[in-house]
Amino acid sequence: MNTRRDFLKFSALFGTAALTQGVLNQSVFAQTNSESAAVKTYTVQMPFVLGKAEPRVITIPDVDGFKVLKGDFHIHTLFSDGSVMPVDRVKEAVLNGLDAIAITDHFEYRPNFSQKGRWQLNDKQANDYNLSYEIAKPEADKRGLVLVRAGEVTKFEMPPGHFNVLFTKDNNPINDVVDDWKKMLQTAADQGAFILWNHPGWEAPKSGGIEKGAPLVFTDKHEEAYKQGLMHGIEVFNGSQHYPIVSDWCNERNLSLFANSDIHASEFDQYGFHNLLRPINLILAKEKTHDSIKEAFFAKRIIGWAAGLLWGREPYLPALFKACVEMKSISPGTIELTNKSSLPITVRIGGFPFELPKDSPRQIYRAEGLKSLTVSNWMIGMNKPLEIPLTLE
Repeated sequence: MNTRRDFLKFSALFGTAALTQGVLNQSVFAQTNSESAAVKTYTVQMPFVLGKAEPRVITIPDVDGFKVLKGDFHIHTLFSDGSVMPVDRVKEAVLNGLDAIAITDHFEYRPNFSQKGRWQLNDKQANDYNLSYEIAKPEADKRGLVLVRAGEVTKFEMPPGHFNVLFTKDNNPINDVVDDWKKMLQTAADQGAFILWNHPGWEAPKSGGIEKGAPLVFTDKHEEAYKQGLMHGIEVFNGSQHYPIVSDWCNERNLSLFANSDIHASEFDQYGFHNLLRPINLILAKEKTHDSIKEAFFAKRIIGWAAGLLWGREPYLPALFKACVEMKSISPGTIELTNKSSLPITVRIGGFPFELPKDSPRQIYRAEGLKSLTVSNWMIGMNKPLEIPLTLE
């Protein structure tokens, strides 16, 4: 580096790395100089100075002998209308502390990779609807992430709207009947798939959502699908949208509640890094395996978590609270609550709210005769927060 101008040019390009190191070490670059050359070339050895991002740690105690696994079961890649490759979804999930994901690329809509897409595949690949799963599976296995084979049935009118078919065995027979949504769901069900009704309150009438401002309705077509065993769960939260009525629908029909991201952009672009409000599902499973997670889905041991709220059903939401919160009597008028988990918990006793940060005991006055506390951000029905009996003496 022969001149001050050269030095300033180098510093402008690589100033962040230089400042992070504290000093500019001139040994990290070498100048290729030729008397006849009009341009000088510098080869720079750039150290990785920021370090690797560590996976998010989410602590949740076991619940009645079940492990509490974390997962997202509505995710898109470039193999439909997402922005990243399948392998990247695996890496993002691991960084978010997830144990399982499902890549749910659309059957009907593949604007990126297809025979007519932005980037063309050969005939065999373009007609293979297992491709994103197969690309991601080796990376998932290497990183200890459970990857669920899945896809999204995408109809552009509501009803029926969109459905995720999860735990499929082969997506191609489902696509073979793509013109008939009922046949698609039935083909998936014949493979033992779990079928999830996606974003029932999404306002997108030309893409399979409801009209803007229209009420959320459990339509006749959805009732028919449910009665025929072609619906096992519904999203109560999707992306950044909450549909409170879904809690009641699931209670009435014995369906599972889900909070999924439906992510299309990169994780960083949509949520940033380790976003505490990001949608996650809690799965009460016997073990961290594909088959155990599938068993938990059909047993309704699923709890949605997003935006500081949790949604679940009896008896699992109360059981999760009991596992996470230690309650003990300090005196006849005072109880102590300790949140042993990473979950957000806000309780109300006698009308006063108290947040329970992780591992920080809170002593709370208990009025005489008060028989329960309200967990105001844990929902067990539409606008119905969880009530926990106070049985302490």
